[in-house]
Amino acid sequence: MAEAVQKPNPTEEMIATLEMPSAGWSVAARQNALTRLRATGLPQRRDEYWKYTRPDTLIQPVAEPAAVFENDEAQLFDDVDRLKIVFVDGTFDADASDDLALDGITIDRLEQTDADLHWARDLYGTLEQNGQTPVARPLAALNTAFASDGVLIHVTSTPSKPVSIIYRHASTTSDAILHHFVKVDSGAELTLLENGPAAARLNKVMEIDVADDAAFHHVRAQGRDHERRAATHIFARLGARSLFKSFTVTVNGVMTRNDCIIELTGDDASAHVAGACVGDGAFHHDDTVFVTHDAVNCESRQVFKKVLRNGATGVFQGKILVKAGAQKTDGYQISQSLLLDEDSQFLAKPELEIYADDVACSHGSTSGAIDEEALFYLRARGVSKNEATDLLTLSFLAEAVEEIAQESLRDQINGRLASWLGRRSD
Repeated sequence: MAEAVQKPNPTEEMIATLEMPSAGWSVAARQNALTRLRATGLPQRRDEYWKYTRPDTLIQPVAEPAAVFENDEAQLFDDVDRLKIVFVDGTFDADASDDLALDGITIDRLEQTDADLHWARDLYGTLEQNGQTPVARPLAALNTAFASDGVLIHVTSTPSKPVSIIYRHASTTSDAILHHFVKVDSGAELTLLENGPAAARLNKVMEIDVADDAAFHHVRAQGRDHERRAATHIFARLGARSLFKSFTVTVNGVMTRNDCIIELTGDDASAHVAGACVGDGAFHHDDTVFVTHDAVNCESRQVFKKVLRNGATGVFQGKILVKAGAQKTDGYQISQSLLLDEDSQFLAKPELEIYADDVACSHGSTSGAIDEEALFYLRARGVSKNEATDLLTLSFLAEAVEEIAQESLRDQINGRLASWLGRRSD
């Protein structure tokens, strides 16, 4: 009798290609994450939260090649006074980075931190592990286990300027796994900027612990490389009277999956997560958000806008979970798409799950085309069709961009979106 052929195990095939750092304080957390990864397995198309997005190219052992996008446009945030931390294909570039010393914060690299007494020893991977319930997020567990580097930022008081992490893509076959942890102490505030394509394929996790009366502002621009693929996760925990604001703008990229998992654990906390994306052709963009209210009188906002054309696909999966006792919750969620042709599609799954009775929660999702009346109005006043379409598109994206607290950063994002639209006018 012929011996049965054993089917390949994609999780074990991926694990076999990776090397886990074997020294330092993170070993126990890495081993724990590996055990959890093997228990759940890597995501498959049949999984509930992956039914709109094929995970194949994110979980195969070898990354698909991605051409390096040559761009002579000025880098985003270049005119901002900031502390720069540069990674090229997932490897820290000391020559391109600034001195990591800055008032009010300490910055260490995950790859170089071996001291058993480091502040991150008992935190690394904890928010990621908490975020695995009730929805498994195996790509994040893979990251915690095998991340080769990242930054560990401890904010003890408000620094004089933002921290900026810059990701550069130089090799067509690069496959980067980065893990950051940000701890913001009580009363402190940090603005963190991120921009760049990072690698042909990127798996990135950022854990953010915001203490009582602290604030964290995050503005991220995902790079313009046409063929790049990325899976990112943000895990945030908010203390009492704290503020968390995160905004992401995405242009280009053949596959992007952004997960954001937020837990409000202290009373009177506020969490805003927003995104604006513009996609053309072979473009698949997935925002998956899970916000848990587990305290009294907290507010959350989810605002996502997608502009799609030439067969591009946008996905939004957003959930607000209000636990028993989380009274006076104010939860708002909106996801909208602007389809510039009949070939593009937007797939949405908004959810509310509420176990408290004194709440105000709402969600909405719409998909539509350019407003023909508004387009006619602009054209009747001498505005060309392309210019009018771009103006209406920017107006559509404005609600998401307005979630950025700093006006100067909003202006930069709006300028970059306008440039992208202008380059793609007929």
